[in-house]
This record gives sequence, C-alpha cells and structure tokens, in this order.
Amino acid sequence: MTPEAQAREALKRGDIPAAAAAAKAMISADEDEPAGYFLLGIAAAEAGQIGKAIPLVEAAVERGPEAEHLAQLAKLLILLRRDGEAAAAARKAMAMKPGDARTCDTIGCVFTRLGDHEGSVEPFRSAVAADPDNLDYRYNLAAASSFTGRIQDALTHYEAILAADPGNARAHYALAIASRQTADVNHISRLKTALSESQKPGDGLRIRYALAKELEDIGDPEAFTYLAAANDEHKRSLRYDFAQDDAIFDAIETLFTEPRCKALPGAGNPEKAPIFIVGMPRTGTTLVDRILSSHPDVESAGEMQAMPLAVKRLAATSSRTVIDPATVMASCDIDPAKIGDLYLAQAGHHRHEGTARFTDKLPANFLYIGHIARALPHAKIVCLRRNPMDTVWSNYKNLFASQSAYYAYSYDLLDTARYYERFDRLMAMWDRLFPGLVLQLSYEALVADQEGQTRLLLEHCDLEWNESCLTFHENSAAVATPSAAQVRRPINADGVGKWRTHEAALQPARIFFEQHSIPID
Repeated sequence: MTPEAQAREALKRGDIPAAAAAAKAMISADEDEPAGYFLLGIAAAEAGQIGKAIPLVEAAVERGPEAEHLAQLAKLLILLRRDGEAAAAARKAMAMKPGDARTCDTIGCVFTRLGDHEGSVEPFRSAVAADPDNLDYRYNLAAASSFTGRIQDALTHYEAILAADPGNARAHYALAIASRQTADVNHISRLKTALSESQKPGDGLRIRYALAKELEDIGDPEAFTYLAAANDEHKRSLRYDFAQDDAIFDAIETLFTEPRCKALPGAGNPEKAPIFIVGMPRTGTTLVDRILSSHPDVESAGEMQAMPLAVKRLAATSSRTVIDPATVMASCDIDPAKIGDLYLAQAGHHRHEGTARFTDKLPANFLYIGHIARALPHAKIVCLRRNPMDTVWSNYKNLFASQSAYYAYSYDLLDTARYYERFDRLMAMWDRLFPGLVLQLSYEALVADQEGQTRLLLEHCDLEWNESCLTFHENSAAVATPSAAQVRRPINADGVGKWRTHEAALQPARIFFEQHSIPID
C-alpha cells in the first residue's frame, strides 16, 4: 500500500495520528508533491485544528491545483466565515469538472452555505450521477431542488431516499414541508408507521414535526399533540432557559440607553444599498423579501449572518456564541463605520453584479437595529409585525435549524410569548431612539391590501413603483426557508387567524399577552 493510500485509509477509520504520520512521510519523500500537504491538512481538520489545516491545504493547491484539494479548501474556509476565498476556491474546483462524487458534493455544500442554491444544483447532480446509492448526496440534491423551485424533482428524490431507507427522518420531514398536503394526498399513515419504528436519536423529533405539519395542512387538530411532544423533547435536549434571551434583551436596552453608550463614535458607512428585513420569524419576512427582490433594482442576499458576525468580530469577546450580553456591551466601544465596512465586505460575497440594492433577510437583525442605524445610517429597515397569537403559533410549529443561535425559545409556548413581549418592547425602544427609521409593516394589512402596502413598502425603501412586485410568486430565485412553498403562490390570507384552530391549547400564551396588555385581536 502506498503512503497516500495508507493516509487515506487511516483517515477513513479515524486514526488521525497514523494519517498524519503517513502524510509527513510523503512530504519528506517529495516536498513538491501536493498530496502529502493535502492529507496532512485534512488530518489536522479532522482533529479540529482548522486554522492549522488551511495553510497545509493551501500549500497543496500551490503545488498544483486539483479539484479535490480546492473543494476541501473551500469547505475549510467557509467554516471560518472566509466566504469570498471559499467561493473562489469552489468555483475553481467546479471549473475543473471533477468526476468523483465526494468532491462534487463538497462543492455543492459550499455553494449552499454561500446562499448560491442555484449554483449548488449542478455539483449535487454530478455527485448523485457518480454515486446514485449515496443517500446523503441525493438528499442534498433534493433540498437544492426544493429551494430552487424544482419541486417535482425534489419530491422524486425524497421518495427515492425513502424507498431505500423507509425510516429516513430527514427525508420524511423535508417531504412534508415541500408542498401542501390534502385530505386525499398525504403521507400521514406512512409517517405514523415510521414514528412507531424510529430508533435513532432525533428521528422521532423530525417525524413528529412532519406529522404535525401534514395534519395541520388537512385541518386535523391532532397536529398539536404531535407538535407538543416534539417541542417538549427538543427543549429538553437544548437545555434552554428563557433567562438566556432575557439577558440579551436587557443588555441591548442598557447599551443604547446608558449615557456612556448613547453617543457612539464615528459617522458610519454612507452606503445606501442594504435593505434589512427583520422581525420575529414566520411573520412574512420571506414574503416581503420576495416582493422587494422582484423589483429590477433589488436582489436578495438571503439570511446572512453578516451583521451579527461584524459586531462579534469587532467586539472581540471570547464567548463561543454570536450574541450574548458580554458581546453586546463590548460593542459600545466599536467605531460604527468599522461595523458598516465589515458588514458590507461580508455581504459582498453573497451578492451578484447588476443591482443597486440588496435585501438582508435575517429576522433576528431586529436585535441589531441600533448598530445598523449607526453603522449604515442610509440603509433601510422593514420590520414585519403579525398578530401575536399567530406569531406564537407559527414559531411554535416550526422546526428551526437545531444549531441556531436565535430561535431556541420557540419550542415552548410561554417562552415564545415571553420572547414576543421582549421583541415588542425592543421595537418600541428603537422607534423612540430612531423615529421613522423602521417601517413596521403589518402582515395582515399586506394580505388585505397588497398593492397599497406594497406601494408603502417601496416608498419607504426609496424604490420606484414596479408592477412586478405584485407578481412576486413568479420570481424564480431560490428560497431556502420554511416559507418556500407559500411564496411561490399568489398572496393569500390562509395564515391569518390560524391560531384559532388550536385556541384551547394556546390559552397559556393568550393569558400571558392579556397580563402584559398586548392586544391579540
């Protein structure tokens, strides 16, 4: 067995020291051969040493670029949020027309992380063509197909996964949310069987969410039973305490009202391109993003972490979380212009040429409105507001990304109501501090008066009227949120008042809102 084969075999079985030793032997034998540096870098990455791994893989690329090496370099760079370099490496790898499935899938995953879902389709297709029995590769292709509106392709791939692995919980959940189910066409019986046979940790969670979604689609109140069981389990696994978010809200309110922090230094970056769409999730943010990005002068940059990361990096706190009280308070001393500059540099990697404006649709940016106001004083901000009870219900019934730093509150009804109350209070503070900066747009009003509210929206964003904003559902751009199916249909009132289907079960939230004088009708 050659040293390269030895190193690769050691990596497969998880023997990092043996892989590193074989790779070092390769380098000693020939310092100009790229494979040794590449495999030593991969061994370092497998040991969790990403910072050490990148220079080694870069050394391999310098000695003669290969698609596999470039793809893995892109993957490592994206882990460190070096998006521009990752994109360049992934594009170079793809241009070399790789034939092996793993490299193609890696390229597709990098494009996905960059928000380029359309770009991810070709490498994912190539991965499946090279290794059609690999269900992970097929799942990635199915998800990319769903995001880009190729719904029938996505459904076909999910069904192929379930034919090979009937208990595949990811595919069950993805299939359930890919389209609206009906009383005649649904997967409820199959899902109940899969739930009874599920064994792996986390599988029951996803299948219960899938069941709840399909039962909700057909108007069956049994949906709440499955949803409550799933949420109770997930909250326990996260070990979430609302005090964590409470402390963040307290820190933000303190930061922007303390005399020391009221007058942050600097004038900010004068760029006018960004339009921030913020609010509680599942309240119409994706809908507004589609409306705005249907305008010829606007493109959607997706749900970027650019603002949270800019604040975190410049605050230079040691915590592993993107936002926490220490990071919030440390941001008091940052020159706002530096935040604006870093934000725009990061956002640039998610933009394409040809449009003057772009949307940033990270809902949790409502936490950063104070920073945005000072770092990008000419940016526009739109905050979606929805009936509090519908907001609670829409958050509670959604399975957000398990590692999300923002939405751990949503797996408990009262936690979600508490979070809404703090959100509501914070938005009132932003209005006092920065009057007129934020357009608080009612989801219900938008549904009831599409053209009138769209005109109001465009006017706030300094955009000329354009009829295409009314036909947002014809927009072919990718959508990578749970609202993907809804925003490909014309505007409708289906989501208005949905909480009343489960009015009895949602009473704890209703009582909470009444106690805090938050109107729900």
